[in-house]
Amino acid sequence: MDTSKEKHVKPPVRFVERPWGSFKQFAHNEACTVSLMTVLPGQRLSLQSHRYRSELWIVLDDHALIQIGDEERTYMTGDELWIPAHSKHRLTCRGNQPIRVLEVAFGNWQQDDITRYADDYKR
Repeated sequence: MDTSKEKHVKPPVRFVERPWGSFKQFAHNEACTVSLMTVLPGQRLSLQSHRYRSELWIVLDDHALIQIGDEERTYMTGDELWIPAHSKHRLTCRGNQPIRVLEVAFGNWQQDDITRYADDYKR
């Protein structure tokens, strides 16, 4: 059902200035799913990829450990990451406070679209 190649391409981010400040527009009249992920201390998502969706992650809490492909690094509040379809990725909370990431998924969001490569919960 992957009929559109556009969903695998990073959408343009529109920067709009107003007298009171500005805003970034990540999606405009597009099919997308927005989720707020919270990972508890000492926990992590499975190392996974998706065939039918790409994801924009916006880090809401400092010290989010994120792996994309073979690269793993720590991100801070406000960092934005683009995860193309088919890219392996994982979010880990190593601190003693939960880590939150706002996810905007572009494309067909289905739970069975997850390919897991490693999973602490044996799913």
